[in-house]
Amino acid sequence: MEERSQPIIIKKKNKKHAEHHGGAWKVAYADFVTALMAFFLVMWLLAMVAPEKREALAEYMKNYSVFQASGTSFMDKTSQVLNQPDKGFRVSPQDLSKGSGGGGLTAEELVKKLKKAIEEKLTSVKNQVLVDIVEDGVRIQIVDAEGGMMFPSGSSEPTQKAKDILKIVAENIQSVSNRIAIEGHTDAAPFKNAQTTNWELSTARASAARRELERNGIESSKIARVVGYADQELLVKEDPKDPRNRRISIFLLHEKAPAS
Repeated sequence: MEERSQPIIIKKKNKKHAEHHGGAWKVAYADFVTALMAFFLVMWLLAMVAPEKREALAEYMKNYSVFQASGTSFMDKTSQVLNQPDKGFRVSPQDLSKGSGGGGLTAEELVKKLKKAIEEKLTSVKNQVLVDIVEDGVRIQIVDAEGGMMFPSGSSEPTQKAKDILKIVAENIQSVSNRIAIEGHTDAAPFKNAQTTNWELSTARASAARRELERNGIESSKIARVVGYADQELLVKEDPKDPRNRRISIFLLHEKAPAS
């Protein structure tokens, strides 16, 4: 007799996992690894930045003031330092005017000199004069404030306060041989009459600042450019009508390296 084959029975057992494995540490570890990766990514990116741009970024962070820069984002400024293309200035901020017969001041020394003069002679408006180092060179910004206008509304004639500031600036940059750029800026409030817009007004104010500098001893041959930007380069981007957007910017430009 043939034996009957027994059916094969497969039993599946469902294993129940424990509901709690104490996995909170895994989340913390994942966060740590992510942060570590981000840190090394930042270090790698900084290593890829040109030395002069790293120096400019370091100088900006060293001099950054939350009080002076209220309403602005420091990220906007640092990204400008890192991402602006090379504009032909091949020396670092520390080499401003060094060895050029301009008094031998470094950019840092000039900034300290200007801030000290403003602190001593223009105490009442010291918060309206911002001095820092940017990629182009040393920047001096003369800004409006509530109750402290540098130009009467709609006018390109500087107030006496603005003239006093420009006189102090001129006295402290006369010994520097670097060329000078002057920019005029307005806020975003529309200003328009038959022939004038914010473009004409900002340009006229920049030119008025140039005349004041020349009146106080700055040679006209040192002026590299005078331009108006209307409301296209806001200082306080979060509030286009902030009075601090109405300003004059004066740049002592880095000297170009001689052509080889």
